[in-house]
Amino acid sequence: MKIILKNLTKRFPNRNKKAGTDVIAVNNLDFDIPDGKLVGLLGPSGCGKSTTLNLISGLEKPTEGRIFFGDDDVTELPAMNRGVGLVFQSYALYPHLTVFKNIRFPLENLKGDAKLSKEEMAERVSKAAAMVQIGDLMDRHPSELSGGQQQRVAIARALVKMPRVLLLDEPLSNLDARLRLQTREEIRRIQKETGITTIFVTHDQDEAMSICDLILLMKDGILMQSGSPQDVYDDPENLFVARFLGTPPINVFEGSISDGGLFIGKDRVMELKSCQAEGPVVVAVRPEGFIPDENGPLKCIDARTEVMGRDVSIVSKHDSLFDDCPVMRSIVSADAVKNFDTTRTAFFLKPGKVFVFDSKTGARIRFEV
Repeated sequence: MKIILKNLTKRFPNRNKKAGTDVIAVNNLDFDIPDGKLVGLLGPSGCGKSTTLNLISGLEKPTEGRIFFGDDDVTELPAMNRGVGLVFQSYALYPHLTVFKNIRFPLENLKGDAKLSKEEMAERVSKAAAMVQIGDLMDRHPSELSGGQQQRVAIARALVKMPRVLLLDEPLSNLDARLRLQTREEIRRIQKETGITTIFVTHDQDEAMSICDLILLMKDGILMQSGSPQDVYDDPENLFVARFLGTPPINVFEGSISDGGLFIGKDRVMELKSCQAEGPVVVAVRPEGFIPDENGPLKCIDARTEVMGRDVSIVSKHDSLFDDCPVMRSIVSADAVKNFDTTRTAFFLKPGKVFVFDSKTGARIRFEV
């Protein structure tokens, strides 16, 4: 099911009456979600991603704009008639019901031609349970399940309705690190098997980048950038996107462009054939964008190494680093630092891993080397 969001806006009354203006949770969101894809709504807390999910599900009504499921305008359609399956962060299972009855519950409310017999409901429940691999837990109650098992029950309950769209609101937040990894892989498997258009809300960029076909990165209710995870990582449109994506985070410096060169502080780190700007800029370098070499133009101090197995992280300092970026992290192969001298730390930079931004607006500045 293709989902089309047209100029979608949601305003809430401001609790601070003296402010005199509404709070804009979603601001003119305009995007098409392709049929059968797993799409990640990504961003920091308060960016509007959960509100966007609630608008798509019908739990909230937009202030402006329209929502289409395929060719159908569902903007005014009640949530129960939209054919969506919704999985909450809290699981929201009924504690007094068994797993079987929790999964069956949405089917008991079907009316008219959609009403199912007990045998049909049992068959649907069995298929949904098998899909999330909890067929042996049907007689248990939620209190007898682990967090990961409860999450699977919640997903099965959403799938049993055979929804046109599956909506997941931070479904992994309550799980420990290892279980999160396992469950997100299960979500991807289930989505691939069913082919259901799925929207996955998360603030964790590792989750979104690892399993999603597309990501929509939001800030303050505004869509900052969309695309495949790798494309957005490799080609950020602004400083916010560059800083939000990536582990370890991107290294950010105060820099400048002058006389055909790119400077980080006083270090002339790159020669430019062309550039759209001159003067002060922000320079951001991915951790994998450094080549350690004592003759390199970027001179750093207080270097040390952190062994990561196959790779090594060189942690160092530079006078031009942003205040909220106290150290510089460079990820290099273990072979590259066998004879590394931390007292003479210097680097060449890989041009494809270096990004330049306007120091005032944060907009991307393109250049050629």
